[in-house]
Amino acid sequence: MSSPAGRRLRLAVLISGRGSNMLAIARACAEGRVAADVVIVLSDVADAAGLEAARGLGLRAEAVPYVPQTDRRAAREAFESALASRLDAVKPDLVVLAGFMRVLSSDFVERFPGCILNIHPSLLPAYKGLHTHERVLAAGEREHGASVHFVTAALDDGPLLLQARVPVLPGDTPESLSARVQRQEHIIYPQVIQWIAEGRLGCKDGQALFDGQPLREARQAS
Repeated sequence: MSSPAGRRLRLAVLISGRGSNMLAIARACAEGRVAADVVIVLSDVADAAGLEAARGLGLRAEAVPYVPQTDRRAAREAFESALASRLDAVKPDLVVLAGFMRVLSSDFVERFPGCILNIHPSLLPAYKGLHTHERVLAAGEREHGASVHFVTAALDDGPLLLQARVPVLPGDTPESLSARVQRQEHIIYPQVIQWIAEGRLGCKDGQALFDGQPLREARQAS
């Protein structure tokens, strides 16, 4: 997953909504802060706002709609087959999930071993799943944050790479807390991709390695 002989990483970014992390990554690439290029943006939602935003940056952006069926397994298999075909066509070094709201099957993940990243709005392993900001506030937590991790077939699982922490402030709402967390997401996601581009961060046999040593817990953003 590193960039041999100075070659820039090829990124495929998967979104379902506005794509704010996708835009942060694309801008970091364009500004030279990340040695990578977004070669395609794909969305399971045909009218996702992030598709038009990506096109506004001159990026290739396409929908791969998920089509519900009575047989949910058949629907997922059809969707993942179409998604894999698009990815195979552009040969990405990394598949970057950025607000992509579908859980990928183990068969799909195994097609791209150690090459799929995700960012989740919580300090994993706490608060996996949806509505993290509301749940953090309801629990009375004093700290919240975001985590970047390699993807496995389990929901919001896989080796943790980098986390950013933010305080939960008096009077916070889900919206204000989300905005504070998202500002950190836009910093740490490009950082992880740059570490991979530099060859400092990788994954072998399900274990994250940083500078050649096992990464036993997430690094913390300074």
